[in-house]
Formats: sequence, C-alpha cells, structure tokens
Amino acid sequence: MAENAREHRDGQGRSEYHGVPANALPLTASEDRQWATLAHFGGILGCVPALLIYLIFRDRGPFTAQESKEALNFSLPPTIAAVLANILVFVPVVGNIFAVIATLIWVALTCFSVAAGIHVNRGQPHRYPYNLRWIK
Repeated sequence: MAENAREHRDGQGRSEYHGVPANALPLTASEDRQWATLAHFGGILGCVPALLIYLIFRDRGPFTAQESKEALNFSLPPTIAAVLANILVFVPVVGNIFAVIATLIWVALTCFSVAAGIHVNRGQPHRYPYNLRWIK
C-alpha cells in the first residue's frame, strides 16, 4: 500500500505524471484559424464549445480569441432560449409549441454557425449581424 502512495519518478528526479506547462506555446497561424473555425462550428452544439475554446485558447492566438468571443456572444442567448424552450416542452397543452420553437432556434443557430465557420476558415474575421456582444 505504501508503495502505491509514493510518487513515481523517472531517472532524472521528475515525476512521470506531469501536466502541460502554465505558459503554453502560441498557436501557429493555421492552428489559430483552425480553432477559430471550430469555435464557430461548435455553435451547432450550443455555446459550450465556443466557451471552452475561448477559455483555453484566448491567450494563445489573437484570431482565435476574437472569433471564439464572437461565436460565444452569438451562441449564448439562443442556447439559453433553447434550454428554456426544452424545459417548457413539458407544460401541458402548449408543450408542442415550445418543441417547435426549440427546433427552430437550433436550426437557425446551426445555419448561422456553419456560415460563419466557412467564412472564418478562409481566414477572414466574421461579425454576426445580430449579436448582443455581452462578453467584451
């Protein structure tokens, strides 16, 4: 039991279980464009992919920081509205209306996200026409 509790070390005194350094390397231009594109395409799944990409890569690539923030600002309100609509689906009588509303929100979010992702993949910044821009 005591052996399992010991920290495993390699021949140079370092732990064999080590993480990524706190100061990760900056993204290359192609990686920067790739993560920015994925932030927009992630809108298909709601605001979570854009949020994760923004939090992880905002300090590593300027294009990714700009575009993931734009994607997060755009996808956050529809995601909240879709979650509320999906909860209201369980209300008797009007539940079917909310199911249609949730579906329409998802379809619109998907169309806008895919169009933005294609635009950003070409290396051009994208601004959504209807965006609240809560995160500055």
